[in-house]
Amino acid sequence: MEKIFNYINGELVAPENGQYLDNINPSTGKVYSLIPDSDKRDINNAVKSAKKAFPMWSSTSKQERSKILMKLADNIEKHFDKLVIAESKDNGKPESLASKVDIPRAPANIRFFAGAILHDSSNLHEMDGVAINYTLRQPIGVAACISPWNLPLYLLTWKIAPALASGNTVVAKPSEITPMTAYLFSKICIESGLPKGVLNIVHGLGSKVGDPLTTHKDTPIVSFTGGTVTGKHIATVTAPMFKKLSLELGGKNPNIIFADADFDKAVSIASRAAFTNQGQICLCGSRIFIEEKIYNKFRDALIAKASKLIVGDPKDPKTNLGAVVSKDHMNKILSKIDEAKKMGGKILLGGERNLLEGELKEGYYIKPTIIEGLDYNCSINQEEIFGPVVSIIPFKTEEEVINMANSTKYGLSASIFTENVSKAHRVAAKIDSGVIWINTWLLRDLRIPFGGMKSSGLGREGGFKSLDFFTEPKNICVKI
Repeated sequence: MEKIFNYINGELVAPENGQYLDNINPSTGKVYSLIPDSDKRDINNAVKSAKKAFPMWSSTSKQERSKILMKLADNIEKHFDKLVIAESKDNGKPESLASKVDIPRAPANIRFFAGAILHDSSNLHEMDGVAINYTLRQPIGVAACISPWNLPLYLLTWKIAPALASGNTVVAKPSEITPMTAYLFSKICIESGLPKGVLNIVHGLGSKVGDPLTTHKDTPIVSFTGGTVTGKHIATVTAPMFKKLSLELGGKNPNIIFADADFDKAVSIASRAAFTNQGQICLCGSRIFIEEKIYNKFRDALIAKASKLIVGDPKDPKTNLGAVVSKDHMNKILSKIDEAKKMGGKILLGGERNLLEGELKEGYYIKPTIIEGLDYNCSINQEEIFGPVVSIIPFKTEEEVINMANSTKYGLSASIFTENVSKAHRVAAKIDSGVIWINTWLLRDLRIPFGGMKSSGLGREGGFKSLDFFTEPKNICVKI
């Protein structure tokens, strides 16, 4: 059985303790590879390597750093098909989705930041002929980058690209649930000639790898994407160390459908927003608020649309939904559906495990699920489920839907569907979310600030916001 290795100081190495964890293919429920069960010793080795490489890498010219990263992006594309298959096998998502979203975004992330550092500029403030102030932005040191399991390579590169482009070195921890593309990426880094120690990747559990990484005295900057509970823990343990912190956390995102919306477009996008990647995207619209005038019509059209979605073999090009990421996560989602039933929620579609045949019979598949009849304040509509489950709720007025949309502790994203431009701007301004789409969903520009409000996170990533995060500003005042 294939063993995954850590990537430390430019080499693929076994964990210090020689211990491994099972890596399960969600589509079959079977173990297919082994993950390093790393611990503090591996983190110490990785941080030591990154710290040693920092003076060299930070003093490397922007042009040279950009050139190296561009080559890295080229080599990701060279291994495109292999990465698509690995991402699907590791995560359970359809290969068609990995080929359209996950893997293309990895080189795009790297190229974006490799180019952005060549177009940066510094601020200058002149003091009436007395003095000139100018601001330098300089790399900080070793960045700790922790990425989640839902978009493994996509979000790993979203973090390490700006960190490396800015001149920092990195110790990254991918999710232990989906480690394979990070491992393949390690091999691509070696192939691309990335200098030793500039990037290090350590696999393992959060308690044994994540904690030692985020609390290490030599990782002054931490970027984390994942659950709100873990984000709260990281914020708590790192606060006394005054680390620079970026947290992109959970969401319970509202999708607001007004009666004057383009009906067919709204139905199609609402279905896509609810069920893409088995609902395992932090930006998924898991609460659909429908204006009362069109509630019945929209509900029926959404059911008809979602009922045509195919849950099946991730390798099949016709498949819309693959397996959810793990058995534990599947059981959590199913328990939430049972909870909804006990609260009086009506299951309009799905609501159960999807059992396939042959080698897929033990895979973790769930039918796309639509629930109605639940109060907007109930736990199902307040807590993140992170699966192919959506709740539909009627509303009468703008004020009512704004109140319901803002009722959760989260504030990551929202979508608003209306043909009334004034209404769109008016409602968007009052929704407590960091990213709001009007008449669309998941349309991403890498230049925009990305992040959430309230319990959905801390700070912003994207564009020069990411480059700002991974650098420290230094003002220099020159007396004339």
